[in-house]
Amino acid sequence: MYEQKIKENDAKVEAFIETVENPKKRADAYRLLEIFTETTGYQAKMWGDSMIGFGSYHYKYKSGHEGDAMLVGFSPRKAKFSLYFATGDTERENLLERFGKHKTGKACVYINKLDDVDEEVLKELITQSVQFLQKTYPAQ
Repeated sequence: MYEQKIKENDAKVEAFIETVENPKKRADAYRLLEIFTETTGYQAKMWGDSMIGFGSYHYKYKSGHEGDAMLVGFSPRKAKFSLYFATGDTERENLLERFGKHKTGKACVYINKLDDVDEEVLKELITQSVQFLQKTYPAQ
């Protein structure tokens, strides 16, 4: 049976942010913490060792695979910040056009620093992602 690797846990978010060596990156992480908390209304939780998540949802695929995941979140990685938004949401691409300097992966949006992006568009991305996931995976 599949064991989910990244799970919500009781580690302290602020203690994790304090381990970020670069002072500017640490300050950006605290600002992201504020933005995500205010925008979602959810308390930040650690997911795995290095992901800060907000809210959660339960998914179940047609294959039978199921689990729990954060609605949105971020991680202050050494090279860049990873921002976690819903995949499969067509509105995400429209918002990213106005977001600022970033790169995208399959599931992540990567930014170097908060100054590179529009915070208002970030809030729209967070809100859109939460709404999309809650609509796609309604609470049971």
